[in-house]
Amino acid sequence: MLANLQYGWTLFVNPMHDANHWNRAAIQVAFTILIFVNTWLAPFEGWLVDRYGPRPVVAVGGVFAALSWVLNSRAQSLPELYTAAIVGGLALGCVFGTCMGTALKWFPDKRGLAAGMIAAGYGLGAALTAVPLAAMIRQDGYRHAFFFFGLLQGISILLLGILLVKPVAHTKKIAPCSAIYHGPELKPTQTIRTKVFWLTYAIYLLIAFGGMVLTAQVGPIARDFGMENRTIAILGTSAPVLTLAVSLDNFANGITRPFAGLLSDVLGRENMMLVMFSLEAGALLGLFLLGRNPYGFLAFAALIFLFWGEIFVIFPAICGDSFGIRNAAANNGLLYTAKGVSALAVPVASLLVAATGTWSSTLLAASFCSLLAGLLARFVLVPMRRNTQAAPASISSP
Repeated sequence: MLANLQYGWTLFVNPMHDANHWNRAAIQVAFTILIFVNTWLAPFEGWLVDRYGPRPVVAVGGVFAALSWVLNSRAQSLPELYTAAIVGGLALGCVFGTCMGTALKWFPDKRGLAAGMIAAGYGLGAALTAVPLAAMIRQDGYRHAFFFFGLLQGISILLLGILLVKPVAHTKKIAPCSAIYHGPELKPTQTIRTKVFWLTYAIYLLIAFGGMVLTAQVGPIARDFGMENRTIAILGTSAPVLTLAVSLDNFANGITRPFAGLLSDVLGRENMMLVMFSLEAGALLGLFLLGRNPYGFLAFAALIFLFWGEIFVIFPAICGDSFGIRNAAANNGLLYTAKGVSALAVPVASLLVAATGTWSSTLLAASFCSLLAGLLARFVLVPMRRNTQAAPASISSP
């Protein structure tokens, strides 16, 4: 349910705008702050996990998760909303980053699948709660929904976090897939001095751009496309297009992750990147062309998240492959900051749409960036990682 801080946010944007008359771009600054704090503090939180284990870090995250949405429910001004976003960012980093780094350590020979299962829980948690969350916003108001779900999420995380155990040291030799190139064990200070890290970081930025904008802006896009108050008939029942879209998007976002992780263990990380990122580019283009039809909106929005959600699997796995698992939580935290940088595009997209009156330029730019990310991963990152594997000493040298 923690994912609602991110994937459930879009359901609150229009109600907050209508109730408080806050500018939508100003509201989306809170989302950017949430992601920015989440990602840029992830290396430090990863260091705490590597040093002290997952349990205390997740416990703190559970408290922050509840506090963030309770503060949202009481916010009467934008500065108060931004303060809640800071607390929510701390919660995301403490919980999601901890679970991801811990899984990579527990299952070093199945990094893709392990990362995929953790990431799937994150996406599916939001999918399962999107409908009741949207219903509570409509029936009882967005403030009550923030308060109720905030407490529910925080208490659940706190209780389940007690069960987490620090991973044991693995001594067995791992037989890598021939399509995966493994690098040496590096500390974070060594990792950031490698070309592999910075190219991977750039690819992360390119592919994260479109997905981050859609994550925060599905609600505003639906309103501008005339879908917010539309209903659609499926299997003899009527459902609101926006609520159904958010639920389907989160389900697609979650279900793709374990399968993508498992396939990346077999086919190789960069091969999966080329396929999935190219399909992501096509889905973004499809939303641009057919998004004003309710069925087109539902289909292409879901496909965007289906092909985008695996970035939270592939990048932690490729990070473990390239820089080792001894400092997996901290190294993955460094790479994860790219998501925070990409979140800067969210309020910029709102300003761009306000200036142009259309989502065309944003969707087309995101499509181009997604395709470029796949090409760089397959045709530039692959030879660079091969060279790294052949000459590991050059990476670890100061």
